Amino acid sequence: MHTELQRIVDTVAARVGRPALIEDRRQRVVVYSEHTGLIDDVRRSSILRRHTTPEVIAWFRDVGIMEARAPVRTPACPELDLLPRVCVPIRHQDLLLGFVWFIDASGGMTDVDIATVTEAMPDLSLALYRENLLGELSSQREAEAARTLLADAPETRCEAVRSLLSDGVIADDGEVTALVAKLVGTGGQPVDEPARIALEHTLVASRRWVGTREALHLVRHDHGVLLLCCGRGSGRVSADAAARHLGETLRSASQGLASVARSVVGVGEPRPRLYDTVDSYEEALQAARVGAQLPALGAVVAWADLGIYRVLSRMDAQQLGVAGVHPGLERLLRDETNQVLLETLETYLDLAGNAHATASRLRLHRTTLYYRLQRVEQLAETDLKDGNERLCLHLALKLGRLTGRYRPGR
Repeated sequence: MHTELQRIVDTVAARVGRPALIEDRRQRVVVYSEHTGLIDDVRRSSILRRHTTPEVIAWFRDVGIMEARAPVRTPACPELDLLPRVCVPIRHQDLLLGFVWFIDASGGMTDVDIATVTEAMPDLSLALYRENLLGELSSQREAEAARTLLADAPETRCEAVRSLLSDGVIADDGEVTALVAKLVGTGGQPVDEPARIALEHTLVASRRWVGTREALHLVRHDHGVLLLCCGRGSGRVSADAAARHLGETLRSASQGLASVARSVVGVGEPRPRLYDTVDSYEEALQAARVGAQLPALGAVVAWADLGIYRVLSRMDAQQLGVAGVHPGLERLLRDETNQVLLETLETYLDLAGNAHATASRLRLHRTTLYYRLQRVEQLAETDLKDGNERLCLHLALKLGRLTGRYRPGR
């Protein structure tokens, strides 16, 4: 598919006497010429990973390459280990398709050299346009099939499975597990475009690590999806290993991005066939949402390990509210001075009402523990000897965590 582009970039590189690299408009590497001489870590990483980092993307966009209609000389950036470059935008009928890049550490690339590159732009833009068109048609079919797998209509899901298998996108129809990757915005705000690009790059990298014909990926409005279609064959990647790889890669890719506070990966339960993907996806999505709300659960959160949060995440938690489960606990939550009492109560209920274990966990004298529990009973107008009351209080506390009303350790 890259034959024509490769021929053109090799010819251009030979004419100007320096290595050239072509990226698409999202700064993913398409083709590059033979590289000799001085290169920086950014170029080396781009060739090895097939894309650059979000920080470098943001830096180049600040320089103005997205709006450029003529060659641009970009300065060095020692903080990113970035040498000076010449960037020639590739446009087809004013539609930005990508960029040709030349490292120009010595400043030796002349205006004549740049004019030589510019002369090749019509052939280059047409070749990249054709390739983009073919690639986008293929990726659109794949993305549409993946979206259909996550829908509820049985007939359309069956058709999506047939399409994926007949097109050779997936090797076979076997066990499938859904992973959902979510970036948590700083201060609860949505993440920005560089963060979404980092998410897509991470999904692509993890899919390649698993095996491109043994996984599917999809970017949705507030999360990414990686579907592991690996079955149980010998040597195939496990869901746990894939989740760890996805989590570590996403954390690394999003480091330094101002709009990202942290990342979380939700893991659904495996299903026996592609047709049932939607069930695993719903579990992974809920696990990621709970993990985004409760950092203590870690960077990888499995649906199977959520306990009571499996039930609470399927409820309309915001509408029900803590008061809907236990009005007395709602009264305790209104006063921040009750934080110690709430944490004591939660520990006591987590340990099944075992006073000795609770006092030991909290490093309290037994008398102090009994005093705190008595204050809870008075303020919440409850009776901790009543099993139904203990159940409602426990559920209300966990619901408070899930909705952000109760945040231990503040």
